[in-house]
Amino acid sequence: MAKRAQSWVVTDAFWQRVEPLLPQRPAAPHKKYLRKPGAGRPPKPARQVFEAIVYVLRTGCQWKALPRERFGSASAVHKRFLEWEEAGFFESLWKSGLAEYDAMAGIAWRWQSVDGAMMKAPLAQEAVGPNPTDRGKKRKQASPAGGRPWRPLVAHRDRGER
Repeated sequence: MAKRAQSWVVTDAFWQRVEPLLPQRPAAPHKKYLRKPGAGRPPKPARQVFEAIVYVLRTGCQWKALPRERFGSASAVHKRFLEWEEAGFFESLWKSGLAEYDAMAGIAWRWQSVDGAMMKAPLAQEAVGPNPTDRGKKRKQASPAGGRPWRPLVAHRDRGER
């Protein structure tokens, strides 16, 4: 019986479909490099970064909770995620996945519908009334006895004056 891979592990077959979509990392033209090219810490392999991103998406963990021993620095992975997002990598990955699924099983495009609400209902509070858990809380500060608000007898004084 074949061993099943973890849900965040990127298989070789999947990586072959993903790798051509990855954006290239050009050197910044405005940046002046003082060291020789190739000196310093090399960038993380793209496959390792992609697997770390899939790990975050599948497990729902925070970026800082990435296992360092497997994926390395979480901030480096997140930085590359932002680069790829800005380059449109994830949208192209989504489109290619849809196209591949459409070719395999066929998507009934005429049958698609979207429903959702992205804002609060503007009239909901009026229809429902006050929150029943707020019964004991004061809504407005009541005026003191006599109906006049409290004021200090001493006029306001600047701290600089003595």
